[in-house]
Amino acid sequence: MSTAEGVLPKVDMLPEALSGFGHIQRYRDQVTREATVRIKPGEYYVSMFGETLTTVLGSCVSACIRDTRLGIGGMNHFMLPDNTNARSSAWLNTPVSDETRYGNVAMERLINTILANGGSRESLEVKLFGGGRVLDLSVDIGRKNLQFVRRYLIAESFSIQAEDVGGYRPRKIQYFPRTGRVMVKTLYKDNSVGIVGRETRYLARIKREKPAGKVDLFTD
Repeated sequence: MSTAEGVLPKVDMLPEALSGFGHIQRYRDQVTREATVRIKPGEYYVSMFGETLTTVLGSCVSACIRDTRLGIGGMNHFMLPDNTNARSSAWLNTPVSDETRYGNVAMERLINTILANGGSRESLEVKLFGGGRVLDLSVDIGRKNLQFVRRYLIAESFSIQAEDVGGYRPRKIQYFPRTGRVMVKTLYKDNSVGIVGRETRYLARIKREKPAGKVDLFTD
């Protein structure tokens, strides 16, 4: 089909991603038809074009941060806190090492990318999700992640506007940076087996292998 001006534009074209985010999974949701971005563990994404950001969290934590004036915002997804926690006695003999310090990097990169694209610290709105105790380990990784991110935000003088954290079940999160709206779905037994299995395998791999200076991601 064509118009008087020529060929109609493709309705499934996605907004252009910011530089550096070409590797992140982006697609047109088949139900809502919204441009959607799937954030995996170890990833973060910042959107300027009203995309929907989605992820599934077990013991991981996601910070959803946006500039309320401009509607620029993003989400991260980290599995482990910073290297300070990793060195403490509470982490000894657990599948956590000094090389796997995700939280501090995930927070810094998310905030700095928003600021680099026009956002201002005074206008940032922060919401937290995840940190559940879903793994059968002696150390509650979800709680450690939450302790880390709360300390980080206090040190950086940010307040938490909303949160849904802790508990014993995974969550599916949908975040709309333009408006700040967040939809949270608790995953019960039939739906949560996959995320628990992926986190368990991921932590086992961290214990087995030394990361070679890169961030490891889950694979489906």
